[in-house]
Amino acid sequence: MADDDLTDVLTAVGPRLRTLRHTRGTTLAQLSEVTGISLSTLSRLESGQRKPALELLLPLAKAYGVQLDELVGAPAPGDPRIHPRPFTRHGQTFVPLTRYLGGLHAYKQIIPARQSAECARPEQRVHEGYEWLYVLSGRLRLALGEHDLVLTAGEAAEFDTRTPHGFANAGDRPVEFLSLFGAQGERMHVRARPAAT
Repeated sequence: MADDDLTDVLTAVGPRLRTLRHTRGTTLAQLSEVTGISLSTLSRLESGQRKPALELLLPLAKAYGVQLDELVGAPAPGDPRIHPRPFTRHGQTFVPLTRYLGGLHAYKQIIPARQSAECARPEQRVHEGYEWLYVLSGRLRLALGEHDLVLTAGEAAEFDTRTPHGFANAGDRPVEFLSLFGAQGERMHVRARPAAT
């Protein structure tokens, strides 16, 4: 690898780590506790003031449940395949569908079937960005601000993630849906193709 290419790869690590941490909803303090890396080191690493050494990247890759090459952005040339590693957060399974950590993030999310007939309103969160989702199967409860919506297979929704939002399973079998999220607020518009005249 040429010196310029190496510099580009190393420079991209910090922003990639910050984006990944924000996407996972993890604080620097939580990450420090899990990895044993000091808060100041993590902060300097994300801001690009600290060189991303292997002894720092290995515990971070383990904490995030990703391959090391995903942190440094060094895929095999010409190989389009990704090797998603599912992770669980807030009782939901996330299957990453994108390899890179910047820009839009795509996930397949799975929420297990409800344990009782009662469907509690999901806890709502807010963060920067924009989200688009599409239900593959089951019934998804979307609590969006003051609204409660139930989406079924084939239905889609999009919203600004600064609006309080939360998801829950509204059915008696697992719900599976695709989620596209843009941390910088990218919008995904779904439009029908115009009818031929």
